[in-house]
Amino acid sequence: IDQAGNSTFSPNFVWIKNRDATDAHALFDTVRGATEVLSSDSTAAEATNDDTLTAFESDGFALGDDVIVNTNNESYVAWQWNEGATPGFDIVSYTGNATARTISHNLGVVPEMMIVKNRDQGDNWAVYHSGNTSAPETDYLVLNERDATADLNTVWNDTAPTSSVFTVGTASLVNATGEDFIAYIFAPVEGFSKFSSYIGNGNAYGPMVNVGFQPAFLLIKSTADNKWIMKDTERSPFNASSLSLVANNSDAELTSDQPIDINSNGFKLRTTGSGVNSSGVAYVYMAFAEHPFKTANAR
Repeated sequence: IDQAGNSTFSPNFVWIKNRDATDAHALFDTVRGATEVLSSDSTAAEATNDDTLTAFESDGFALGDDVIVNTNNESYVAWQWNEGATPGFDIVSYTGNATARTISHNLGVVPEMMIVKNRDQGDNWAVYHSGNTSAPETDYLVLNERDATADLNTVWNDTAPTSSVFTVGTASLVNATGEDFIAYIFAPVEGFSKFSSYIGNGNAYGPMVNVGFQPAFLLIKSTADNKWIMKDTERSPFNASSLSLVANNSDAELTSDQPIDINSNGFKLRTTGSGVNSSGVAYVYMAFAEHPFKTANAR
C-alpha cells in the first residue's frame, strides 16, 4: 500500500480498519515489529499474525491476506505516523515492575497525550490527555471502552509528564511486574497537531473548535460515557463529514454519524449527537494536519 500525496515516508505506526465489515482495528508499529497486532477495540494481548501487516516500507507498508487488513473488494482506511521529535511522536517499550516510576521519552517537550497497552495480558488501554479535567495527571480514559474519565492515582501516579519522562504508578494496566508494555507518546507541533478540549453546546449549530490548521484526522472522546469518534478527510473529503469509525468497537463504518465541518483552521460541530456535542459536556480530541506548516514543536 503506497502513500498518496506530495510527500511520502516510512511509517513507524500504522492503524488499519475495515470500513465495510465488523473486523477488529489493527495497530502495528516498528518497535514491536511487523505482524505484531494490537486492537484498540479489545483488551487482548499482542498477537503474531503473519497475514496482517508484513513489512514497513519506504512509502507505506505491505500486507498479507487476513480479513482485518485485506478482504477482497472491501474498503479499508490506514492512518500512518512517523516517529521523531519533529512530528511530535515517540514509541516507547518498557517492562513493568509494579513500582511507581518514571520512563524516558525522546520528544524534548511535554507530551499532551499518551496511550499505553500491556502487550502480554488482556488488559485495558490507558489514555492520558492534557485536556482531561483540570488535573489530567490524576485521571485516565480507556481507549477500548466508552467509559467516562476516572480518577485513579495508581495509573499516572498523579504526576504530570515532563519534557523527558512520563510516570506510571502501580496499576497493572500500565506497570504489571515482568510484563511488556507499549506507549504511544504525542506532543503538539505548531501547524500540525493539537491535543485539547472543548465544551459541547447541544445545538445543531455547534461550537467551532480552532486548532490552527485544517485537520486531516480527528479522534474525539466525551469525558462522559460515550464512544471514541474517528474522522478524516480521506474518507470524507467534503463537508459535512458524516462518516465515522469508532476506536473502541469493531463496527463497520457509520455512514451518517456525528456530522462535522472540517475547516481551514479547525472543525465545527454540526449535530446535537452526544458523541461530539452534548450540552455542557467536555470533550477531548487529537487533531493532525496532513503536513505540518512548521517543523518546530509548539511551546
